[in-house]
Amino acid sequence: MIKQKFKKSKPSLLKSFHYAFQGIKVNLLTERNLAIHVFIMLLVIICGFIFKISITEWLICILLFGFVITLELMNTAIETAIDICKPEINPKAKLAKDTSAGAVLVVAIVAVVVGIIIFGPKIINVICR
Repeated sequence: MIKQKFKKSKPSLLKSFHYAFQGIKVNLLTERNLAIHVFIMLLVIICGFIFKISITEWLICILLFGFVITLELMNTAIETAIDICKPEINPKAKLAKDTSAGAVLVVAIVAVVVGIIIFGPKIINVICR
């Protein structure tokens, strides 16, 4: 018997963007950690304007925002896929989920350290005036 391959039609570029934004929206509404990261990102943006950080400092902050948010979204995708494939408790599934969460934590810690390096001297300068 010959197997027929059914081609799924690809969504239009506009539809692809719509799906991507839907994913971000749902995650913002349902994932506590993503909401926390976005809140901190907004605080850093406000502080960036207050302390008039340089273009280079803005670029570093923007890159770190992207890394943290992207990894948080990927963490959710990985955890969701694992939950679908392995709804029962499984040590390897747990390891995959914990590792994914650990990746987010590492990038978040790096972002905090970089934030301290960028904003620490500026805050100290204001306090010591």
